[in-house]
Amino acid sequence: MSKVAVFLAEGFEEIEALTVSDILRRAKVDVENVSISDDRYVTGSHGIKVQADKVFSEVDFDSLEVIVLPGGMPGSLNLEAFDPLMDRVDEFIEKDKYVAAICAAPQILGHKEVLAGKRACCSSGFEGELKGAEVTYERVEKSGNIITSRGMGTAIDFALCIAEIYIGKEAAEALSKKIAYK
Repeated sequence: MSKVAVFLAEGFEEIEALTVSDILRRAKVDVENVSISDDRYVTGSHGIKVQADKVFSEVDFDSLEVIVLPGGMPGSLNLEAFDPLMDRVDEFIEKDKYVAAICAAPQILGHKEVLAGKRACCSSGFEGELKGAEVTYERVEKSGNIITSRGMGTAIDFALCIAEIYIGKEAAEALSKKIAYK
């Protein structure tokens, strides 16, 4: 089965990253938290230190189906500044694999100019960075192989949207009820 990788950079938004990992693991989806540095420990934007499953150099990108880019500041900027990850994001977009970004991270996709003709959303104040997108204020937008979401408050919706790729809409809705979300 294909895997999901949640990429962690110093200053990532903890709830956005860990909610995705938690929900996907509940859905029995193979997900890994990956540090973009050589250190497995990454500190989030609110000072919470998390131990990643892997470091970037250990990732088997051929086994991945989804790249997840959490928001947070300066986490999103640090993800975007890490060229090896951005090269992989470009490959995933070219190969029509999924790239999911939440909060400030959708700006990365806007800067790459891959949102033309797609619906996308982001954290308030970053809308101008979504070049070419039809910007919405929905909680989550799935437009082709691009998934975007607005922020910490929409992290469960974002994670369930990614889970739906693997387990289907009905199972994702059942999971939502099981965790007392909807």
